[in-house]
Amino acid sequence: MRYTPIIFSKLVEPLDRRRFEAIVARHDGDAYDKSFFSWNHLMALIYAQLSNLDSLRALEAGWNANPQHHYHLDCGALSSSTLADANRRRPVEVFAEAFALIAGQLDRHCRKDGQVFLRLIDSTPIPLGKLCAWAKSNGRIRGMKVHVVYDPHHDLPRIIDITDANVNDAQIGRAVAIIPGATNVFDKAYVQYKWWTEIHEGGAFFVARPKKNMGLRVLKTRPLEQPQGDGFRVLADEEVALSSKGDSKLPIPMRRIHVERDNGKVLDFITNAMARTAVEIGNLYKSRWQIELLFRWLKQHLKIRKFLGNNDNAIKLQIYAAVIAYALLRLAARTHKVVHPILRFTDLVRTFLLERRDIAAIERPPLTNPSHKIERSSPNQMSFSYA
Repeated sequence: MRYTPIIFSKLVEPLDRRRFEAIVARHDGDAYDKSFFSWNHLMALIYAQLSNLDSLRALEAGWNANPQHHYHLDCGALSSSTLADANRRRPVEVFAEAFALIAGQLDRHCRKDGQVFLRLIDSTPIPLGKLCAWAKSNGRIRGMKVHVVYDPHHDLPRIIDITDANVNDAQIGRAVAIIPGATNVFDKAYVQYKWWTEIHEGGAFFVARPKKNMGLRVLKTRPLEQPQGDGFRVLADEEVALSSKGDSKLPIPMRRIHVERDNGKVLDFITNAMARTAVEIGNLYKSRWQIELLFRWLKQHLKIRKFLGNNDNAIKLQIYAAVIAYALLRLAARTHKVVHPILRFTDLVRTFLLERRDIAAIERPPLTNPSHKIERSSPNQMSFSYA
């Protein structure tokens, strides 16, 4: 009978072992762990994410209860104390580049020529509370931030960064490479005039919310041909410039668009996209809700609320393991043309993680050998008859 690997083995297949070992060598990831290597570490943390395990003892028990599957994963038994030491010492860059490796494959798999390149930039807080005394506070929470550059068309996080909670969002935004033709959508936290100028000069676009103290003067009012959008109505479309005469002057063309949602709330948008209609700009900012859905999905269905360690290195490694698991699920769903919604597929993977099943038909039980033998007769075969 044809050999069928377990679901977990099929999920981690896109992690090219040779390229991963090159990443480990570049960051000297196995310097302090001579028996528990980076590959074993990554497999264990991904397994914890997909199995919904939230403690070192539960991970150790669940992993060691299935030694028959370790051979094909090229892993061995797991010790909770060894894992705790590795969580504290292994360089975070190893897992960060492993995520970039998977994100690159997912990007190539779902890239379509001619489609608008839209990037949503935002961050989500990771509260740590009083258990982590080292965690810094931004005045609202004590913990860390996960910064994400997200492609809503392909449901793909392209860039992930993890910082202390008090790091300004615009500081991380400026580190993102500018891609000509791309449209970057973000909220008020990313108001940074020098960065906006760099985006414009790089041939890219931005759609943002202005801060309340952002002084603007109207240069021209543009006519509204089709003011009605999906869930909102455009009230005004104006070409504007900063009213400040100091160093904050923006030497780029800009528009301010007033929209009213169906619930009566009025919003303002600032953009340098002069050729798009006001309704298109409103729809672009409306798509920013998709990154909020991503954050909600990660927090509800992966383990980034409870951690396997209380030091910053362990928390960062676990967060990267979570987004790697997310990317692997997305890649498997697209590669094997899974018809289930991603939530249903995730639940099925969690249920049958260590079973030998076909990912494309994960809900069906595996084929088995027939229980009875097929009797074959031959005319040349002697037969006996007993009374």
